[in-house]
Amino acid sequence: MRDEQLLSFSSLLQKQTFFLAAELNPALLPLDWLLGTWESDEPGEGCFPSINPFRYTETLHFSHVGQPIINFMFLVCQYITAARFNAYHAESKKPLHRECGFIRLQPGTNRVAFIIAQNSGLVEVEEGELTGQQLNLQTHALARISFAKEPHVQQISRVFQLRPDGRLEQTVSMATDNQPLMQHLHITYRRSS
Repeated sequence: MRDEQLLSFSSLLQKQTFFLAAELNPALLPLDWLLGTWESDEPGEGCFPSINPFRYTETLHFSHVGQPIINFMFLVCQYITAARFNAYHAESKKPLHRECGFIRLQPGTNRVAFIIAQNSGLVEVEEGELTGQQLNLQTHALARISFAKEPHVQQISRVFQLRPDGRLEQTVSMATDNQPLMQHLHITYRRSS
């Protein structure tokens, strides 16, 4: 049985190698500037009336497997002011936040959908438009686990922009049950691969 499991795992790795080498689907050409791994080059700033201001680092990974969909994963980590960037929370040594999902471009248009699942129990569908190398997204639908922490997120607005200096910038605004839509996060990244 163990040999069969190893053989199966080996087959899976071979298939993964195929996916990594897959040609970019032509439908994704307008979004190819997002592909790769991006790391914050300096701490991002986070604030909201119900929490203390904070600084954080983040790694974004945008990939594809040849389908007309971009896969992504975000890993958010706390920044420790008295030390260097730290990939883990100060006390628990665990990442602060993760998001993963997919980006779809409606064929023949500049309409984009961002489908996101967060480890906090929030699931989002954001939709918007791609204009050049800027992606503007707003909440289309939200769902959450029944025991989600309050106040509940009611709306998210997100902007990705590739700047002339080659850095990627992201600004996220958020509204909750008791706060109107306002900027929550701002960060810039450099491409690391």
